[in-house]
Amino acid sequence: MSEDTQKNVAPAQVEARENHRKVRIGTVVSDKQDKTRVVAVARTAADPLYKKVIKHTTKCYVHDEKNESKMGDVVKIMETRPLSKMKRWRLVEIQKHAATN
Repeated sequence: MSEDTQKNVAPAQVEARENHRKVRIGTVVSDKQDKTRVVAVARTAADPLYKKVIKHTTKCYVHDEKNESKMGDVVKIMETRPLSKMKRWRLVEIQKHAATN
């Protein structure tokens, strides 16, 4: 992209175009590791033959730098560079804290 066309585009649009990272919302299912959380991300998909809607769950290993999320929290995660053998996601924000007894 030339400099002339970049001047006409707002900075937020340029940043959005360069940052195509996946964002997911899920529930923390494990907080036993230091700075790592396991988040279950649920999605629904229709069976191609029978058209029944089925719920699928994917476990993502998430980097939580401040150890601020706890088990049961609903969190927003974003795709990032590989941080370890299994960690490919980072915590963006905690959307809802788990109910404590």
